[in-house]
Amino acid sequence: MSITLSSEVTKNIIKKLLRGEDYRIEVVTLINAEFLQYAIEFFKKIVHAKLKNENITADWYKKEFLNENLSSDEIAINSGLNKKTIANMYNSARKEIVIEAAFEHYETLYNSIQKLIEDDGDLNITLTIKLKGVSVDLNISESLIVINTLAVKRAALRGGLWSTAGKRVEKPLMETLCLLFGVDRSNYRIKSKNTDNDLSFEREIDFYLVKGDEEYKCEVKLMGKGNPESADAVIARDSKVFVADKLSQTNKNQLDHLGVEWVELRSSNGYLRFATVLDNLEIPHRNITGFTEEELENIFKQIF
Repeated sequence: MSITLSSEVTKNIIKKLLRGEDYRIEVVTLINAEFLQYAIEFFKKIVHAKLKNENITADWYKKEFLNENLSSDEIAINSGLNKKTIANMYNSARKEIVIEAAFEHYETLYNSIQKLIEDDGDLNITLTIKLKGVSVDLNISESLIVINTLAVKRAALRGGLWSTAGKRVEKPLMETLCLLFGVDRSNYRIKSKNTDNDLSFEREIDFYLVKGDEEYKCEVKLMGKGNPESADAVIARDSKVFVADKLSQTNKNQLDHLGVEWVELRSSNGYLRFATVLDNLEIPHRNITGFTEEELENIFKQIF
């Protein structure tokens, strides 16, 4: 299942940010939906695999769910590992490396479960899955392996979707702010016109405000409050504008000291500070005191 962040969720996140509300429920809802869909499909696969191998005494889960014909992502998750973890461990995510790591980890996990069962013989778990009138029972070791796989999958979804949320929202959020404040299209851009810039570096820049020949790099971070190191990214990228969900007083002091313009969206009417940023950069704009749902929807039609 591919990890996606729909345009509707992106729009909802931007709306909540502009209203000073917590946007995280949008991402959590998406994680829940993707995970529950995965769990249902996974349980269906288990029923089919178990029935197909009911007369086989060998490990049916390993045979079916660590099958080399599956994708490397599936093999990793089914073994109780995440592909990113394997890449960090082995400095590679090639399929042969993933398969080797998955088999090794699965054996370790299986042995740990067997020892746990032996050490606590009083506990017994039977997981029954029914599908269209057919049911299969998983014993305690099989149940624990399945539960562990689901836990790993949810963690992978969670990490992927939080990362995707930040990346997908940054540029449309800045475009929305510019359009709300009537900034002319010539005064902002997504990519630098300076072709001499290092491309790998440029991919990290979120947005540019423009005044004449001057380009002001903008950094967007949907971070939590109280991270004093957050200004490090601004320093590293020489950004002039920093837009964040929350900023601690330490953050603000750092940014003021660096001469970096900032906007804290979660403060009361925090987005209105964007007008101050535009004033200080001498970028023409209109002043506003609020916005309507209709205005936002019209802006979204231009962006998405």
